[in-house]
Amino acid sequence: MSETVRVDLGARSYPIEIGPGLIDRVGPRVAAVHSARHAVVITDTTVGSLYGSRVADSLATAGIRAEALTVPPGEASKSWDVLGDLLDRILAFGIDRKTPVIALGGGVVGDLAGFAAASALRGVPLVHVPTTLLAQVDSAVGGKTGINSRHGKNLIGAFHQPSLVLMDTESLSTLPMRQRRAGYAEVVKYALIDRPDFLALLEREGDRVVSGDADAVARAIGESVRAKAAIVAADERESGRRALLNLGHTFGHALEAEAGYGDSLLHGEAVAIGMVMAFDLSVRLGLCPAEDAERVRRHLAACGLPTRPPAGLGGTSRRLLDHMAKDKKAEVGRLTLVLVRGIGRAFVSKAVDPATVIDLLDDALARAA
Repeated sequence: MSETVRVDLGARSYPIEIGPGLIDRVGPRVAAVHSARHAVVITDTTVGSLYGSRVADSLATAGIRAEALTVPPGEASKSWDVLGDLLDRILAFGIDRKTPVIALGGGVVGDLAGFAAASALRGVPLVHVPTTLLAQVDSAVGGKTGINSRHGKNLIGAFHQPSLVLMDTESLSTLPMRQRRAGYAEVVKYALIDRPDFLALLEREGDRVVSGDADAVARAIGESVRAKAAIVAADERESGRRALLNLGHTFGHALEAEAGYGDSLLHGEAVAIGMVMAFDLSVRLGLCPAEDAERVRRHLAACGLPTRPPAGLGGTSRRLLDHMAKDKKAEVGRLTLVLVRGIGRAFVSKAVDPATVIDLLDDALARAA
């Protein structure tokens, strides 16, 4: 059974379709939105071997000729070198401004392909076909695109909304368990921001979501997408409420930077640790009940996610704070943090004393797992 969620952005509104079997219906769906007879499919070598031919066949059936481009899997592909090579190859196909770029893969492919679509010819249409839980509940929705810099994660990019998002829930069956768990951290995030009833549901069904139960997965994705679509519609370019979606991310991005953006710490794992840190900091500041922080820590751990920095991270609290100060949400050196007054009561703060954050980071590193 499928569901459609709409992101309401006036003339740039678009549908998000959620359900099984959508990979084999990419062609008709794209043809219904775009008149172009030529498309560029960007994927990585892993996802391409699984779904590339099925997407190409579906496009061909709809009368759309597909040019396929692959990049190496992993966060390292979100770089200037890979982006530049990708743009050269896209332009070599002789595209025009009606040629859609189809991002087939996880968050790395979506961010990279989205930035390429925003840049080629100063903007061509973008279609997301996310194949990971993290991409389906987060990165494929909302129009954020970008690559990483040595100064931090996602510091170079553009807002470029897709025209269509197709989330095939069956594609999650090929995900390794670790990737499912990493994606689940972003699901929990929506509950912690402003949907405490959603957390109660996840406490009952979280293990089923992670293990791939179809009904539980569909419910979790649908609730997450509706939550993000509403926030994006209200604040497309993160000038206000959308900043709440960064719960756990300022801490998490710092951990990722220190870990080198590799497989030793996945994005969702870093976000899980970061959310725990955000709750712990809120407790220290007298904003949040300690039992709420413990409830979050307990649920994430029960679903197999880390709640402490990894052992051997190598960074100091000062280095982590430096990463946080370079975060794109920081203002004139001031940290911008998403804190909480309890589960479902997140807010943005720009008034936290860095010394308090250092103390928290010192304690977290001392308890590294």
